[in-house]
Formats: sequence, C-alpha cells, structure tokens
Amino acid sequence: MDFFMNEDGLEHVYAWAIPFHAAVILAEMIYSHVSEAKLYNGKDVATSVYLALMNFGLDLVMKAFAMGVMFFFYNHRLFTWDFTIWYWLICFVITDFAYYVLHYVDHHSRAFWAIHITHHNSEYFNLTTGFRSPVLQPLYRYLYFSPLAFLGFNPWHIMVVYAIGQVYGTWVHTQTVKTMGILEYILVTPSHHRVHHACNIKYLDRNMGMCLIIWDKIFGTFEKEDPNVPVKYGIYPKMPDNKPDTVLLYEWRKIWKDIKQPGLKLSDRMNYIFNSPGWRHDGTGKTVRQYQKDYLKKQSKRQEEKQKMKSA
Repeated sequence: MDFFMNEDGLEHVYAWAIPFHAAVILAEMIYSHVSEAKLYNGKDVATSVYLALMNFGLDLVMKAFAMGVMFFFYNHRLFTWDFTIWYWLICFVITDFAYYVLHYVDHHSRAFWAIHITHHNSEYFNLTTGFRSPVLQPLYRYLYFSPLAFLGFNPWHIMVVYAIGQVYGTWVHTQTVKTMGILEYILVTPSHHRVHHACNIKYLDRNMGMCLIIWDKIFGTFEKEDPNVPVKYGIYPKMPDNKPDTVLLYEWRKIWKDIKQPGLKLSDRMNYIFNSPGWRHDGTGKTVRQYQKDYLKKQSKRQEEKQKMKSA
C-alpha cells in the first residue's frame, strides 16, 4: 500500500493504467475492424481525446486549490484512522458512493448536465467513450469528496481510490462484453453501463454508479439491460454537429436562450439553470421522470390489451 499512500499515488495509478488502456483499446479496435462491428469512428475518437485532454489540463490547474480545500477539512477531521485494510476498503466504498451522488446531481440539475452532457453525446460506445470527459467537472468535483476528508480519510488516499475507480469505470464502456455472471449483482458492468449511456426513455438516468451497482439498487435508479429494448446511444435531441465547441457549449447555449426570455421571474430563471433538464416555466416541457411515467403508462396499457386479446 505504501506505493499508493503519498501524493505520488495518483501518478503511480495512471502510470500503470495508461499503457494497459492503450493495449485494450487497440485490441477492441482490431476486433471491431475484423468483425465489422463498426464500434469506432475516427472523428468521434478524436473528440473524446480532445475532451479528455481539456479535462486533464483543468484538473492540473485546479489540483492545488482542490486538494487545499480537502486538506482543510482533513485537518479538522472528526476521526483519525489507522491505515489498515479496513481503512482502505471503507475509503473505497464511501468514495464510490460520493461519486454516485455527484453523478446523480449531474443528471438531475441542468447546469451540471450541461457539463456532463459531453460524456453522453456520442452515438458510439467503446472504450474511448470512457475518457470522453465532462471538461468542467474539476471545478466542483472535490466538493463531493471533502466530507470524506472531514470524516478522517486522507485526501490523497481518496483521490487514489477514485482514480482506481475511474480506471475500472473506463473498462465498462464496451459492447464486446455481454455479461459478467454473478458480478452483475455487485459491480457496475458493461451491460449496466450500456443502459446508462442509452437515450431510450426506459433507460434514461439509470445506473449511476462507477464501480458498485448497489447504490442504484438501494436508491431506485437501477435498470437491467432488456434484450427486447435495444440500446440507442447518444442524447435526444441530437446535437447539430460534433464540433468541439458545439459539444462543449450545446446545453449552455440552450440555457442562455431560456433564461433571457422576457418577463421571467428570477425564480424561473434559476429553475432554468438548476432544475431538472426539460423543465419549463409554462409547463410545456417534460423532465425525464415525466417521460418515464408516460412510458410506463403506455407499457401497462399495452400489457392490458395483450391480456384482453389472449382472453378473447
């Protein structure tokens, strides 16, 4: 564990992960070409790399400030832990939970969705989608991990286990692994994450975890991949193009258009920024929950009709 316990721990994680990622991505690309699965697109991969580099650059800029905030809470911590295996296990579990909360907010508050949407707009789903990063997330991500530091977990250790989780979270962005057997009940798997990246109404805002799927099952955001509902990747409506500035600013431009409508109350303008995507002050919009409620009603009606036809 000494290898990961100091401030160089992050660099050690990435030093091991990068060449392994490169090898696995190359293998998936070869498989895609040989099998004619068409899992990759050159422009799409380039956009993913561009976004990842921008995210990494902002991460470096924010590193000192973010760690300073986290160490402020750590220096005023409630508990002091011995660095045993139980410490690391608990640190991993609660860091994974903190990410689940962050990810949930990213999907349910429009300003944060405007940041996170860059990870979802691709209509391809492959290992490079895993580092198609929400560029501006480093501006606020540390706020979700600061309570963990207040509970006595060293910020460097939090970021190391988070980085390990990110490595795993990249691997689940694949269509080549269909199922992981019994691990489907415990871990976020490629099948679970395919659901997360779908734009089908049935699948929207589901499977938010990075490593553990238990949070989704506890909080009601779990959805199993349904063979009768093939996954459609991307967002709806689609972006007009895949240019970097469009990908980065797409939802922000829509927010700006909404908040500058004349005659709006301040509360309406704030709702356009922070309420759920799809909310509108005049009631003409639909949030994901409303779409899914309508979808379930239609599914229930279809089932009733099928039952009547069988009984006739």
